[in-house]
Amino acid sequence: MSDSPDAEAEILIELANAKMPFGKYAGRYLVDLPETYVLWFKGKGYPPGKLGDQLRMIEDIHTNGLEYLLRPLRRGGY
Repeated sequence: MSDSPDAEAEILIELANAKMPFGKYAGRYLVDLPETYVLWFKGKGYPPGKLGDQLRMIEDIHTNGLEYLLRPLRRGGY
């Protein structure tokens, strides 16, 4: 993450509002993806680019049970 608290907050807000662009869970918020699906990506390889970075962060969030921290950051609330 960046050194700036504002930049870090923006990354978290963007992550909270990111949706899965393809597959079985297309349109679902990344934070709401089943943990088993995220771990499947970990085993198979994350997609390249921003989505892969976001899925890595979601894996860490799921692993530590911190999903509840992102949900209030969604545009429009929960």
